[in-house]
Formats: sequence, structure tokens, C-alpha cells
Amino acid sequence: MATDPTPPLEVLLGFDMETDVGSWTPFHEGLRHATPKVLEIFRKHGATGTFYFVGLSAREVPESLHQVMEAGHEIGSHSLYHESVGEAIFPIPGVHPLLPHEVKPRLELNTRWIEEVCGVTPVSFRAPRLFGSTAVCNALEELGYVSDASYPMYHFEERLEPYRPSADDWTQPGRMRLVEIPNFADLSLASTDRYGRNRDQWPKFRTESAEALLENVDRFLAHLEQAQVTRRVLAFYFHPWEFHPMPEGLIHFGEGGVLPDPFIVKNCGDVALREFDHLLAGLKARGAVFRTAASIAAATPIS
Repeated sequence: MATDPTPPLEVLLGFDMETDVGSWTPFHEGLRHATPKVLEIFRKHGATGTFYFVGLSAREVPESLHQVMEAGHEIGSHSLYHESVGEAIFPIPGVHPLLPHEVKPRLELNTRWIEEVCGVTPVSFRAPRLFGSTAVCNALEELGYVSDASYPMYHFEERLEPYRPSADDWTQPGRMRLVEIPNFADLSLASTDRYGRNRDQWPKFRTESAEALLENVDRFLAHLEQAQVTRRVLAFYFHPWEFHPMPEGLIHFGEGGVLPDPFIVKNCGDVALREFDHLLAGLKARGAVFRTAASIAAATPIS
């Protein structure tokens, strides 16, 4: 008896287009200086991806958004001010998620800001820090979005491939038009963190190497084969500031500053660019077909 062929390896390269070091600084050096370099690596490998813009960042660095559009990539949405729009997985001092009734107006305004800059209405979203929620998915559904790539597999573990979430619980399958795209994690690793973060993909490609991340990829693909999933989808998340040198130590501005954990800014710049190049080459060697979030959503049936 013939066996079913292995499904193609679909890869979503997602970039969260935001302020440097996430929400910890007001600067946009990554967007200004690294976007062209990242796009050149995409071009070299014939890859396409989805670039999720913070509304403020789209307004302050519109040339970055236009560069992405001109290169033929999808424009997505990443919240208004890189805020926690969903339910926090782990606590961050001084950072409080939006209340559920605040979510839709903020996402609606972010959508409008992006439209005003480039004339394109985004239909794909990712929540900062992967802090998604049922309220976020319901708001996206009402606003006409087709995909959300906020599900952190390292924490929830259960969903291994794109699915249509429930309007009552975004982590469970349902019948929304919206498609949830999980961000892959190496679930073969034992959890050494109460939230499972040691199994996450980020930022291993630059803090260790592309080869180390590809080892995670291989173990994840073996896990998918054992689970007998119908699709093999790898969703990645990166940030433009990772591809531009970030200050080590205290980053001062205004009346204070922030001291990131060393791994947050380790090897940002040339090392990250080199390892990202190696990562894409390694994914292609494994038969990767690069997709946008919207195209992955379009290929997801209603169960």
C-alpha cells in the first residue's frame, strides 16, 4: 500500500517591525539601517515573508514600510505602540496588558495608521511578545483579518499546525474565518522554565548559531511526523533591530534608561545577518517553500 507523501515544508518568515529592543527604547535604528540588509538576504534566497508593523513605527519610518512593499512582501500589523494587547504569559514589571474592551479600538487605529502610510490594509497580525488572547482574535475577526501568528507553541504546546480558533478560547479549534498560525518551538526539549521559554526558537539563531536553530527545526519536524499532522508549517519571528548593532549595557534616554538582559542584544548586527543568511540556506536545503501569513491562512480549510 502506498504511503501518503510528506506534506511540503511551509515556512513563514515573520518580522516584527518595531522600536529597538522591543518596547524598551523609543529608537528606530533597526528599521532605518537593517531593513535594506534583511531584504537583500530575502532577495538572495528568493524568499518572501510577512512584515508586521507597529503603527507608530510605520508613521515614524515610512521608508522602511515602502521598502518592504516594493520588495513584494506582505505588510502586517503588530499593535499601535508595541503594547501587550493580549493576556500576559509571564509578568513584566510596569507592563500591563490592554483591557479586553480596549483591544479592538487600538487594533482598528493601528490598521488605519498603516493604511494611511502605504495604502494597503493589513490582514495579518502578530501580538507583541506573543501575548495573544481570545479578545484579540475576536477583534481581528471583526476587523477582517485573515491570520494571527501569536500562538506561542513553547508555552501552550497543543497546537502544531495552523487552525481556525474558537471564539470562546483562542487556543482551541473553532470555526472562525481567522486562522491562527503557531510559532514553532522544539517540544522535544524538557522544560527548564516555568513558562517553557527554553524551548522557544528566539533568539537562538544569533545567540548560538543558525545551525543550532536548524537542529531545533529537525527535531520539530520529527515531532510533526510522529504526530501525523496534515501540514508542516514553520513560523519564525525576528526583529529588524537584531540586524543592527544594539548598545550593550545601559541604554539611556529621557530621564532614565533600560538595562536589557545580555542575551537580548547579544550578536545583533553583522553576526545576526550572517546567521540569518545561513538559516535561510539551511531551510531551503530542507525543501522549504516560503509563504506569507495570508497565503498560509488561505490554504487552511474550515474544519
